[in-house]
Amino acid sequence: MASSMMSSATVASINRATPVQASMVAPFTGLKLISAYPITRKNNDITTITNNGGKVRCMKVWPPNNNQKFETLSYLPPLGPDALAKEIEYLLRNGWVPCLEFDLKGFVYREHGNSPGYYDGRYWTMWKLPMFGCSDSSQVLNELELCKKEYPQAFVRIIGFDNIRQTQCVSFIAAKPAGY
Repeated sequence: MASSMMSSATVASINRATPVQASMVAPFTGLKLISAYPITRKNNDITTITNNGGKVRCMKVWPPNNNQKFETLSYLPPLGPDALAKEIEYLLRNGWVPCLEFDLKGFVYREHGNSPGYYDGRYWTMWKLPMFGCSDSSQVLNELELCKKEYPQAFVRIIGFDNIRQTQCVSFIAAKPAGY
């Protein structure tokens, strides 16, 4: 409060001060009037919100009936051998360890518990051990074919583990049984 009680002579002497004194904080002069700022009015009319150029009618949602979501990329058509090889090469380039898992249902469901956060089907059966030291996508694709041959009615997914962070970084469906 003492800084607001300076006389005009003191203020004038501060203006003529040395560079060290010039870096001092100026005294508080009060609040600014709100009329100095422009007034903005919010428009609650949602018809004036910017859109994507009128192409909203072109969008179509995924049909929810008898259509389960599986993993990453499940909204795409089934991946062919070339696309699978590229995905596997991506996870190998990032230094992740590939692993194959399979499951007969292939999606998350509730059968044995109704508590929040509990779902059956989160953990799938591992096909052999993780492929530590794998350096080529063809090795993973060969294991995928062996798994599909052994369990033709199962969903098979490929997972990429990061052994530094100890986390699963990528997971996608590599094979679905006939009819899906």
